[in-house]
Amino acid sequence: MESHHRGGIPSLEAAGASSSFLDFVTQSNPALLPFGRNLPAGQLPPTPHGTTVVALTFAGGVLMAGDRRATMGTVIANRHIEKVFPADRYSVLGIAGTAGIAIDIVRLFQVELEHYEKIEGTLLSLEGKANRLGAMVRANLPMALQGLSVVPLFAGVEAGTSNGRLFSYDVTGGRYAEREHHSVGSGSVFARGALKKLWRPDMDQDGAVAVAMEALMDAADDDAATGGPDLIRKLWPIVYVVTDDGAARVPAESLAPVVQAIVDRRTADGREA
Repeated sequence: MESHHRGGIPSLEAAGASSSFLDFVTQSNPALLPFGRNLPAGQLPPTPHGTTVVALTFAGGVLMAGDRRATMGTVIANRHIEKVFPADRYSVLGIAGTAGIAIDIVRLFQVELEHYEKIEGTLLSLEGKANRLGAMVRANLPMALQGLSVVPLFAGVEAGTSNGRLFSYDVTGGRYAEREHHSVGSGSVFARGALKKLWRPDMDQDGAVAVAMEALMDAADDDAATGGPDLIRKLWPIVYVVTDDGAARVPAESLAPVVQAIVDRRTADGREA
């Protein structure tokens, strides 16, 4: 039987169907992967980097939020970047690090999960999703050693449940289950401090949104690479919640009054920090 090729990749029938799209492309045409190339020797030019992402569990699911700033050295490269994405119906993914490669890995991960569901006829387990993301981060290690690192934060619920879970990673692809809350990026140390003080196990979704906003605002207050909510430009963090109903983005009109209430309270308190 004649095999068909599309864009330099043999068909699944010709290559042997695999439930992993990453494995399939790695075997058939690795140059198409975001980390499937060797960089020449030399100094890398400045590249935009994404910064702070926070995630926390609440009664009924999990929430992830990211600020909108990308930096390039000491310059603000972009004020509108999105760092939090739905991975599939029941999970979300946040990225910190080299923005261009990170976004490509997000897209590859989304295709990986969709491909698995189409081949196997079922969703991959949350643990399985976390493991596959770790494999992608590990595959990017040669690029990370050349200064193009990506550090994701993954969260979701198992289909049909409301038990939120969080997973963090290091540049080698090491995967770590986190309890309650976590943050990655240059402002993470300040965001984690806020999360430790504000998080409660019985919080509802609205309470979780308020805590995430406070954590990002604290991070922006002390980390120059993190951009907090911008009341002048009407720029709000990207926020996703995942419950047994699936992943959903929190609309900007819901975030604006939450941020304004925090600003009003801090202004009334006359706080310097």
